[in-house]
Amino acid sequence: MPTDQIILFSLLVVVFAMLIWGRFRYDLVAFGALVVALILNVVPHEKAFDGFGHEATIIIALVLVISRGLSNSGAIDLIGTMVIDKSRSLFAHIGITSIVAAALSAVMNNVAALALLMPVDLKAADKAKRSPAHTLMPLSFATILGGLVTLIGTPPNIIIASFRGTVQKDPACNPKLGTCETLEPFGMFDFSAVGIVAAVTGVFFITTIGWRLIPSSATKQDASAKLRSDIKDYIAEVRVPQDSDCIGKLVRDLDGDADDNDIAIVGLVRGGRRLPGQARLADIRHNDILVIEADAKAIDSFVGALKLEYVGSEKHESLTGEGLSLMEVVIPVGASIEGRSAMAMRLMYRHGILLLGVSRQGRRFHERVRKLTIKAGDVLLLLGPNESLGEIAGWIGGLPLKERELQVAQRQKASLAVALFAGAIALASFNILHLPTALAAVCVLFVLFNIVPMREIYTSIEWPVIVLLGSMIPIGAALESSGGTALIANNIVNLAAGYGPMIVLTLLMIVTMTLSDVLNNTATTVIAAPIAIDIATRLHVSPDPFLMAVAVAASCAFLTPIGHKNNTLIMGPGGYRFGDYWRMGLPLEIIVIAVSIPMIMWVWPF
Repeated sequence: MPTDQIILFSLLVVVFAMLIWGRFRYDLVAFGALVVALILNVVPHEKAFDGFGHEATIIIALVLVISRGLSNSGAIDLIGTMVIDKSRSLFAHIGITSIVAAALSAVMNNVAALALLMPVDLKAADKAKRSPAHTLMPLSFATILGGLVTLIGTPPNIIIASFRGTVQKDPACNPKLGTCETLEPFGMFDFSAVGIVAAVTGVFFITTIGWRLIPSSATKQDASAKLRSDIKDYIAEVRVPQDSDCIGKLVRDLDGDADDNDIAIVGLVRGGRRLPGQARLADIRHNDILVIEADAKAIDSFVGALKLEYVGSEKHESLTGEGLSLMEVVIPVGASIEGRSAMAMRLMYRHGILLLGVSRQGRRFHERVRKLTIKAGDVLLLLGPNESLGEIAGWIGGLPLKERELQVAQRQKASLAVALFAGAIALASFNILHLPTALAAVCVLFVLFNIVPMREIYTSIEWPVIVLLGSMIPIGAALESSGGTALIANNIVNLAAGYGPMIVLTLLMIVTMTLSDVLNNTATTVIAAPIAIDIATRLHVSPDPFLMAVAVAASCAFLTPIGHKNNTLIMGPGGYRFGDYWRMGLPLEIIVIAVSIPMIMWVWPF
């Protein structure tokens, strides 16, 4: 094995191990791998950053901006609230929400589709007095299935479409001796035949059998509601006596003492009246009452340190007060607060936002919560000023778990946003405009019509995904040019020797799906796509069925919460544990493979 192959394989093993471990962000791991590959000279310096200008990278970024525009316009919210009836039976609710979720994911990013429908589903669960664990996993799986239907539904489809554009029509053609003609990239609806069959079959399974396989331990609890109800057990009132060291100070001057004792000051009562907001600029006087949030031990420590006294055993019942409100948000992969604490981000000091509690896989944290390192999938309970709470929740990367109130002005833009998007898809489908050009035009028009404000353009894009893709594409290309992908393809073909292309196709799909369950699906696709092409070359058959198999398999990660962002998002609100996913996910993956293989062979023959 040549030295460059040994280096690249070793590097990929380290990358995969780091991604599975999850200690470091996947974009940092991928970019670090690219830098190492450049230093070791296995990736040419002139091609170091080709991945950031790759068509797949550009399309993914544009789709994310368009998804934000459809969300801002209220078009998706209107569909969700009109179709989803909170009074329906659980069976009917799961069936209808799954169909709606899959349909929306076909035309927009599936993470965005889940983020929009999840609050509606949580409200329906609350009204029906049932655990959201019954419905959130079916909703997540349905959005993943819906992404299979079109090119823009999920990043693996976009990547696979671009890779097809690099395949030579004549494998014998030598690019060094002349120009070799390549295949056209897959179009918008080339994925539809296989994707629709897989999605419809999958949604049918989820609706009829799948949701019943969710462990009863998850469905018997409502992690989010329990988090809210428990908060009142951590609220107390303490009085400022005449000899207290607090007198004459501003409320915000006590931040240091509050942090030292792991308590949060959430308000001040004077003369029987709660001062507006958190009263952080109010000067503390004799007989004032501080409303604090902490566990009993921390409250005792704080009272002793500042010479305060208890008002009594009665707890303060109204946490919010005038000008304050509570908000629950779930933390997605790549959020700015992921891997950091509320104290490290200085939420209280800079923005006046308190982190009151965290729910993680059904476990609730209240003690030392502001020093707790936040993980993807956590549900945070925030307290802050009405006018800034939503903005700061977005700044930390959180997705609200409550339905948004639509503004009339934005509802009027819903039809415009949908029309612009549909027009771009039509122009691209009839080859009047190149797809990236059509999508870029939609983004420009969304900005001109203020559907997506300029300040949201860059925040709409999931930069960790862009960095991951931009970093992995040159590494994948180096693996291909070094003969590494050909070596893997040859081993797979040899493993299935004598069984025909269908068995090789099935084996490739199983391997890709397994990798996607433990790795990021984007990274899986970048590595699996050139392997699929090399397998087709060795078998002297069309690469199309193998590329389609990779597209479907890389997207369908149902066994773990780390395989797909949507699975991570529902973990906190649903109170799921790591081992809860495979019970519905394993039979679903088997069903997807069973229906996709014959459809691929029929629509995209060898």
